[in-house]
Amino acid sequence: MSRFTTIAAVAALGLGASGCAFNQGPITAANNPTMNSVHQPIVERTDYVLELTASGDGLSASEVQRLDAWLASIEAGYGDRIAIDEPRGYSSPMARQTVAQLAEQYGIVMADGAPILSGVVQPGTIRVIASRTTASVPGCPDWSEPGIVATTTNSSNYGCATNSNLAAMIANPEDLVLGQQGSTSGSGTTASRAVGTYRSRQPTGSQPLPTNSTTTGGQ
Repeated sequence: MSRFTTIAAVAALGLGASGCAFNQGPITAANNPTMNSVHQPIVERTDYVLELTASGDGLSASEVQRLDAWLASIEAGYGDRIAIDEPRGYSSPMARQTVAQLAEQYGIVMADGAPILSGVVQPGTIRVIASRTTASVPGCPDWSEPGIVATTTNSSNYGCATNSNLAAMIANPEDLVLGQQGSTSGSGTTASRAVGTYRSRQPTGSQPLPTNSTTTGGQ
């Protein structure tokens, strides 16, 4: 049986209250004296779930066909992630390998861990979870306010274009919520290679100008 759950998270910058007496209430699109946009990307993750019968020998041919048809029905593809949840104390490496090989055909990356969902995985089965994350900016474009009505406020559509483009182009929408942990290691030689090449290379203007003859045919 297949089912899905949706988890929503707001990827928004904190909009601090203005100290001006002009704005005593919450900041809205039509009443925004700050440089922050009230239109921020909303990140949503949908988890599609399928339970398959598995054994120590892996998945049967019929279960593999079920999994293939299920992935096709949810239009699985690049950007989705596949995770496997197994019963406590039970593991089927062959089943995991089969799921990973089929997911690879759809261009899907296997996740390291499975999301925590309701219900217990029964012995003799595995739970395949396909997670899909999207980002969008609800309410954009917003032309509820035709323009700047005062020198201390922004347009109601302020930030819609930038944040909508960001939500559409980001490779992993979850980065809008958690970001990526940077690497603390690096090579000083690699970092300074371009600077060293620039400093050691002889300038092109230091060479004399080429000399061209104006005579032809031995004259």
